[in-house]
Amino acid sequence: MRTNKKSIKRYILILITLGLLFIHFIFPRFIVETRNPIAELFKTEKATNLKTELNNNSNFKRKKLTIITFDKLKLSALLTYSTSANAKGTIILLHGSSHTKDHFIDLSEFLSINGFNSVALDSRGFGESEGQFFTYGAKETKDIQTVITQLINNEKLDNIGLWGQSIGGAFTLQTMGIDKRVKYGIAESSFTDLKANIQYYFKRHTGFNLKFFSNYLVNSAGRIAGFDPDEANPYKYSENITQPILVVHGTKDKAIPAAKGKANYLRIKSIDKEFIELEAAGHSDIWEIGGEDYFNSILEFLNRQASYSN
Repeated sequence: MRTNKKSIKRYILILITLGLLFIHFIFPRFIVETRNPIAELFKTEKATNLKTELNNNSNFKRKKLTIITFDKLKLSALLTYSTSANAKGTIILLHGSSHTKDHFIDLSEFLSINGFNSVALDSRGFGESEGQFFTYGAKETKDIQTVITQLINNEKLDNIGLWGQSIGGAFTLQTMGIDKRVKYGIAESSFTDLKANIQYYFKRHTGFNLKFFSNYLVNSAGRIAGFDPDEANPYKYSENITQPILVVHGTKDKAIPAAKGKANYLRIKSIDKEFIELEAAGHSDIWEIGGEDYFNSILEFLNRQASYSN
């Protein structure tokens, strides 16, 4: 009987040790590691064959770009030129965590027809870009600034704006708060800060407020990926935004509540800002729910920015 009790205690101790090791070394990687084979199973969109997309439609002039980051990663981007002789501006398109730059093929054509160049970027660790980890904006904002420099110096493009979705929306807010070369922006479905976002994720899935535990995981993830989680904070950088901006959120967004988007919006100091709250839209279906009216509103905003630059 004593032997059985000792065995049970030994097994419990082993399980606790394995659990602690998993929590410290493995679980944080799900937060930041983009090419984790288990995490790949949860992605909603698989990368498409971009070459096939390009060959199917020769009406649009495109160019592949390679960007070298401050830490020597190669990022992949696709520049789609305006069909107009004189482009109104150039918009960098920033995807969410379930997408790649291929997600923007149709949008790039819409923008091209309406007079805008666009640059769809694979964020570090996604699509054709190098990297193992993403950092919720701490490093990606520097990457975007490098893209802007390359567009201005190498491609001779100007009047540059940003349009981002979800994490890409967070990148938009953070970059606009740092780099005034960004003349305007559209931020869809963005969170306020990484730690609060992970706290909400755990509460939504467990029903408990696990702030200490979730912060521990985020801090561990930061150490693994080499960044300060407190820098992944669109809310903080929104205070420095003075450029024209649209902040967009769906009222039915369960992943990131609309209140988070509104909090970012209220902090923005720009006198030319608008909060668009789409009824019945969730986190990833803003374009579908908003439909033609939504894109007309976006186009009106973009054309206004083009007129200011002339």
